[in-house]
Amino acid sequence: MEFMKSSELPITAMSRILKKAGASSVSAESAVELRRVIEEIADSIAESAVDMASHAKRKTVKGEDVKLASKPFSKF
Repeated sequence: MEFMKSSELPITAMSRILKKAGASSVSAESAVELRRVIEEIADSIAESAVDMASHAKRKTVKGEDVKLASKPFSKF
């Protein structure tokens, strides 16, 4: 049996994203997989942003920290 962790993102939002991208029909499996991938990327960005704030001797994570941490995942 596979352990299911709780999620921060709703499946319905994943379905809307896939439909907005042009899908005429969305399987539950595809919405769950998109959520898994997005959460994995978000966790990585969040950890990097926290590290950047800590390195700058701040407790508060700023928008710039998140922006810099997300650069490796940026398409552009």
